Amino acid sequence: MKQTLIEYVISRLNLLGITNIFGVPGDYSFPINGAICEDKRFRWIGTCNELNASYAAGGYARIKGLAALCTTQGVGELSAINGIAGAYSEYLPIFHLVGMQPSTTWKSHVYMHHTLGTEEHDVFFKMSKYVYCAQAILTPENCISEMERLIGAALYNWRPVYIGIPKDYASSMIQENVSITKNNTMYIKSDSSSAVRAVVTAIVEVVQKAKTVCILPGILISRLGLYDTALALLNRSGLVFASTPMDKGVLDEMHPSYIGMYFGHYGDPEVYSFVESCNCILNLGVMMTEINTGRFTSKLDFSKVIDIMHHHVRIGSSIFQGVEMKYVLQELAKHLSPRCTNVKTLDVRDLGLPKGSPDDPIKVEYLYPRLAQFFKPADTIIVDVGTSFLPLIYARLPARATFHNSSLWASIGWATPAAFGASLANSEQRRTILITGDGAHQMSVQEISQFPSHRLKPIIFVLNNGGYLIERIIGGSKIDTCNDVASWDYHELPKAFGCSDWFTAKVTTCGELDQAMRIIERCETGAYIEIVTGREFAAFMSEFYRLSIQMLH
Repeated sequence: MKQTLIEYVISRLNLLGITNIFGVPGDYSFPINGAICEDKRFRWIGTCNELNASYAAGGYARIKGLAALCTTQGVGELSAINGIAGAYSEYLPIFHLVGMQPSTTWKSHVYMHHTLGTEEHDVFFKMSKYVYCAQAILTPENCISEMERLIGAALYNWRPVYIGIPKDYASSMIQENVSITKNNTMYIKSDSSSAVRAVVTAIVEVVQKAKTVCILPGILISRLGLYDTALALLNRSGLVFASTPMDKGVLDEMHPSYIGMYFGHYGDPEVYSFVESCNCILNLGVMMTEINTGRFTSKLDFSKVIDIMHHHVRIGSSIFQGVEMKYVLQELAKHLSPRCTNVKTLDVRDLGLPKGSPDDPIKVEYLYPRLAQFFKPADTIIVDVGTSFLPLIYARLPARATFHNSSLWASIGWATPAAFGASLANSEQRRTILITGDGAHQMSVQEISQFPSHRLKPIIFVLNNGGYLIERIIGGSKIDTCNDVASWDYHELPKAFGCSDWFTAKVTTCGELDQAMRIIERCETGAYIEIVTGREFAAFMSEFYRLSIQMLH
């Protein structure tokens, strides 16, 4: 059956399992917008701006695996590029449909809106090439082959792709041969069984000779859908594992093999002493960023680290390219003999019990342990990278709870729209909990209005610190006034954004926070809690970041 270009494109996305498309409409993308809205297989998820759309698509992809985004050329795509860059850095495949100016204007030497006033119709396409793993401008003649190439690239690299669609081409009939294969096997390269066997044999030999071994599971496990495979490897081997900040919650922290958070030389000395003393460390996709290494305080001997990454494995000085994490973990789970590490599993230290009387102002030693108590099995927890992030990495998560952060890209304001996307992707059985600061929240707060539109019931905690507290701590007193933000009545915002039936509260004492949490436990609506902290909180957090995690007991 004959198809238009845009009909073909969205049909291919639907075959990948995509049913929701985030975005903001624009005149160059009207044919795309119209096709999505008319196709009953899809739901258009309009957001307040393109940046929030890209954040939300990323949050959705964390849960569903894939996401789609649609913006118009120039102003729309450039607004979204920050979120796309974050998705690229943190392995989130987003299919970005960009409605471009009509092809008829390319050679007519006219200046069009949403351009730089030059004759280069593809200037934004060129500008953004570094944050996509593949790009194409589709035509009726290349639509099928290019779309298949883009899909293959996204699924192989697990990163965003750019799909440029000129306005007049979107409604044009496809001219290309429709017999082109659609299975993308040419891009998802099959592993040579002999190569995988050789790598696995080498890994097994190192592990069996090592007296002590530890596993560090990374975000690639969850991104690539390898949770069950990694769990089978863990259960068969009898090895212990530690989390790193960016990768927290990748494996179940209630598992008996969990020993705690490894954050360089911050945190629990027993954990970092054990990890760094191991004869072998199996790194399953952890990126050694400055956050994951505790601002480079880690003392790992990388000659003892075996890196099992997306498309390669490193054992000592030898790098094996083209072997896929999926197949290596599957084979390891079969061939790694059950063993005892000869080390007693460490007692996991967490944030302990909340410390504070009901009438006390909310301090660090009460807030974060109380939040940890509030978490339930299977919760989806979204945390902005600010003063909440580092304390909460030490909260031991309940079974099947996940902890999402953006500590590599670390864009302030990411969490609120990401929580919307994640909530949309979640089943009704999972709670979505957003924890953000007032400074980050102000950057993207409009997206709260989208939750009631889709009958979503998140739980939102906003820390009213009086500004960018994390920046105050890092930057010091010389730039303190730069980190002020406007004073808002945060708990009044949900009503203004259409969340009229939500439970909202402003809390200033430990007792008020505890009471609000108890109400949330039994309410059946969304909830929004403004948590007001004082100068003592800021002073403690400053010391917390400068020295170490002092709440561990």
